Amino acid sequence: MTTQLDEIADGIFRISTFVPPAGLTFNQFLILADQPLLFHTGQRQLFPAVRDAVAQVIPPETLRWISFGHVEADECGSANLWLETAANAQVAHGALACDINLTDMCDRAPVALGNEALLDLGGKRVRYIDTPHTPHGWDAGLLYEETSDTLLCGDLFTQVGAAHALTASDIVGPAIAAEDQFGFSSLHPQMGSTIRRLAALKPARLALMHGPSFEGDCAAALEALADDYDRRTTDWREQQRTAA
Repeated sequence: MTTQLDEIADGIFRISTFVPPAGLTFNQFLILADQPLLFHTGQRQLFPAVRDAVAQVIPPETLRWISFGHVEADECGSANLWLETAANAQVAHGALACDINLTDMCDRAPVALGNEALLDLGGKRVRYIDTPHTPHGWDAGLLYEETSDTLLCGDLFTQVGAAHALTASDIVGPAIAAEDQFGFSSLHPQMGSTIRRLAALKPARLALMHGPSFEGDCAAALEALADDYDRRTTDWREQQRTAA
C-alpha cells in the first residue's frame, strides 16, 4: 500500500491510501492553520503512514484538533495514538458522539460541538454540522471549512476503486453503484433533506472519505445524491406496503 499526499485546496491536504483487499481508498484531510486539524485518523494500522504524511506538512506533535464523521475504525481508530503523539491535541465532535462514545473512548477529554458551532483554527475556520444517520451512524456529523468552501463529506459519495486526488468527473453515479453493491447507508425519511441542507451551503469542493475530492457543481451533486436516497426510501416503503 502506498500513501499519497496532495494539496486539494489552499492549506487542505488529502492523505490517501488505497487498500486493495477492501477495494477502497481511505482518506484523511489535514487542515493547515495556526491550530492544525486532522479530519479522519485512519485505522490503527495506518497510523505510521498517516503520521509520516502529516510530517511532510507539519511536525505531527503540533497537531491541535482531531475530528471525523462518526465513530468507526477507519474514521477514528488511531485517535488515541494521535493524542499520545500530540500533547495538546483534542478530539472535537458533536455533543451526541461525545456523550455516547468519545468521553469514554478518548484518552483525553473531547470537546463537544453543538450543531453549527464554529471552530476558529487561526487562518481556517470549520463549522460542525449534525447529520444523524446520514449516511450511517446516529452520531454522524461533518465539517465545513468556510474560508475555502470545502465540505469534508465523511462517507457520503463512497465509491470503490483507486481514485485521483481531485476530479471534476461524475461522483454521483459511482456513489449510487457503491450503495447498490454494499447497502451501507441507514435509509430514513430525513436523509434527503439532511443532504439538501449541505447542498444549500453551495460548497466549492467536496472532500470524500472513500473516493476522489471533487470540484465542480457540488450543490447539484449533493441534490442528486439526495434524490437517490429519497428514491430508495420510497422504494423501501412500497416494498413494505406490498409485503403487508
